[in-house]
This record gives sequence, C-alpha cells and structure tokens, in this order.
Amino acid sequence: MPNHSARHYARHYAVIGGGWAGCAAAVTLAAAGRRVSLFEAGKILGGRARRVEIDGRTLDNGQHILLGAYGTSLKLMKQVGIKPAAALLRLPLQMRYPLQAGGEGMDFVAPRLPAPLHMAIALLRAKGLGKADKMALARFSTSARWMGWQLHQDCSVAELLERFEQTPRLIRLMWNPLCIAALNTPPERASAQVFLNVLRDSLGARRAASDMLIPRIDLSALLPQAAAAYIERRGGQAIAGAAVAGLHASGAAGAWRLEDRQGGNLGEFAGVIVATGPDAAAQLLDGAQGLDGACDTGALHALAYEPITTCYLQYAPALRLPLPFCALADDGQRRAWGQFVFDRGQLSADAADAGLLAVVVSAAGQAIADGHAALLDGIARQLAADFGRPELSVPQWGKVITEKRATFSCTPGLQRPTNAGLPPGLALAGDYVAGDYPATLEGAVRSGIAAARAMLA
Repeated sequence: MPNHSARHYARHYAVIGGGWAGCAAAVTLAAAGRRVSLFEAGKILGGRARRVEIDGRTLDNGQHILLGAYGTSLKLMKQVGIKPAAALLRLPLQMRYPLQAGGEGMDFVAPRLPAPLHMAIALLRAKGLGKADKMALARFSTSARWMGWQLHQDCSVAELLERFEQTPRLIRLMWNPLCIAALNTPPERASAQVFLNVLRDSLGARRAASDMLIPRIDLSALLPQAAAAYIERRGGQAIAGAAVAGLHASGAAGAWRLEDRQGGNLGEFAGVIVATGPDAAAQLLDGAQGLDGACDTGALHALAYEPITTCYLQYAPALRLPLPFCALADDGQRRAWGQFVFDRGQLSADAADAGLLAVVVSAAGQAIADGHAALLDGIARQLAADFGRPELSVPQWGKVITEKRATFSCTPGLQRPTNAGLPPGLALAGDYVAGDYPATLEGAVRSGIAAARAMLA
C-alpha cells in the first residue's frame, strides 16, 4: 500500500474495524466528500454481525432481530443501496410461544393500529395471560410513560419489575425474554434505565417503531458489503484481512500514521476512527506513539462481557414451523436453553435454507458450559416437546456458533467509554461507546455516525 505525504492525506481518513460501527463511520465520512480507508482484520466485513462459511454452508455468526425504532440503521441501509422492505421481514410486535407446551406459553401480537391503541388491543386479545398478568402489564406501561421512561437512579431490571409488581408469569414470558434479547444481560444484573430506553423508543413510540424486523439476507449483505461498495464508489477503499497494530501521532496536528503487525506503514491520515472491539481498541490506544501523555483507557479495560450462542439445526427441506419465528420458554433444569427459534426456510430466498432452524441463546454462559453436543441435544428435545413434534428431536445435523464476547455486560450505572479526552484526530466508535442503547446494531451505527461527525467538525 502506498504511503501518503502530508499534501495528500489532508482529506484522507482511516477507520479501523469493519463492523457495523466502522461501516457507518466510513460511509458518513465518504458521503461528506472525504477519502476513506476502512481496515478490517477479518476476512469478511461485519464484525460481530457477519456471515460465516462452515462446512460449505453460509450462515450468520448470530441470528438478529432489529426493531422498527432502529431508524438510523434503516436510513443507512437505504443510503448504501439496500432496500429494507426486501431485505427484512417486518412483523408486528409479538411474543408467540408454541401453545402445545402444556399452558406454559402465551400468544401476544400487536395489531397494526395506531399507538398506544395497538398495545391495548394486543393485551385484551393475548392468550395465556390471566387478568392479573394483563393488569400488571398495563400498569407498567402506564407508569413508565408517566415517568417519561426515566429513573432517578438506575437499578436492575429485576428490581424494576418487582417495584412495579409484575406477576411471575409475565416476568417469565414477557419481560425476561425482552430484557435478555435487548441487553444480552440477565435481568438480575441488567440496567433498568437502558432497558427503559429501548422500551421508550419501541413500545412508547409510534406503532411502526415496535415492529420486529428479521433479516432475510445474510448479515454481511444487509449492510457491510453495500457500505464497502459505497465507499469505493467515492474513491475510498475497504480492505479485509488488514490488521492495524500500531498508531503513531504524525507531525501535523491530529494526523496519524498506521502500522500493520509487521511494522509496515499503512499510510498517514488526517484522522482515525477506532471502531474495533473494546479490547483491541484499548490495545491500540495504550500503544499509541508520539503523544505527550497516555490515553485514558480505564473504561475500556473495565468492561465485562456476555456471550451469545446461535444453534443451527437442519431438518428435511419440507419442515416448516407454524410461524417464521417463535419465542421459547427456556429451562436450564431440562437443558432447554433456547429463547427464540427462527425458521430460516420461511425467511430466506436461498433454497439451501429450507428446513434450517436457528435457535438463539442469549447470555449463554451457563448453556455452553457442558459443550456443543449437549447444548444441541437439549435444544432439539426442547423443540420436539414445545411444538409437539417428535421428529424435531433428531436433526440431520447441527452447528453451534458462539460469540464469547458478543456484547458488553449492560449493568446498572455502567460508565461506558467516551471520546472525551482523546487526542485530536482520534475517535472511538462501537456499540460499547456511551449512548442510550445497549450493544445493538442500532447502537453501533449511531456511534459510528457520531464519531464521523465529530471528526468532520
């Protein structure tokens, strides 16, 4: 790669990390007329939301649900040429369990009516919830709106639910699954304020904001690939398999030189956005050369992490579930760890996905402790029992994909990293950077755009 002299790099920026935050940052810079070099250490763009190739199959490294409230992500997709209406299956807010499970499940679907009427009707029609459960849910929603979705002092989600006298059944079938899906942190140690932020922008907003959006195409195609093409059309480059290992402050104020792992010069840039995971970001900042003082990386080092596991189970191509996706009642005692199941055959246009189920296990630390074989066996048995279909207990094959550090642990009062105090020409981007949202695709995209705008300013 050629070096860039001072007269050539005045409008050339680097983004380190080709996940959703890095792609959002790079697109924002490119749209503003800046030349961008996007460096990704892995072979495929997308970070912790990308496609993977396993035994000749194309799978996602994790099954995701987006929300209609993720307006920034949807706008960015349109900007780079993705049509969300075709790339995503839009469903109304729902928590639909297989009702064959001995009364354990419930069926809650919000109709396509204006908010908040859609929630009121959904509550009246909900199956599997008693009068006390419905009254508790209505009380929670009304009180949260009255509070402006804001707490004077953060606490755990479990404490919040107890404070609002939510019933055990409602907690198990509605609030706990929503909390784990949104924050990937168990309710006992998940931030109630961050959970309320998500509810504010979905349940507390217009009806379409609460819609659930399920990808029909692989996660790399959903944004990162199109983002790379967008950058390249504007004179930039997106380079996979290029690990940045060194940051060096250059002679010009705010300018930086990047090095690879062998010490090779990757070029000089007017500014750098570090959009890697927290550990890699801390390593880069701790090792930055040519600064008067060290960067403060304490908040990066202090983050704890939660895993997410997706179990893929292949059945005969003719197999179909009653719905494109269903909620599952997890139960560790019977090794029934699944929380949501997706029928990829109903979602994807790829014939190879017919009969393929994806089961998500968020906050998966305990579930993966006994190994992949035990996890797959337990989930297959769970599916067979919950759907009342014995054939689901014997899949043709199964694959387990675990992101051990999928998200930061979103705990009450967590002090997340910020861009305050970083040297000129340097910014952080990632779903872990301080913001309203937990570690979600929307949080990553918002962070990347904010870092790019700060760099431009």
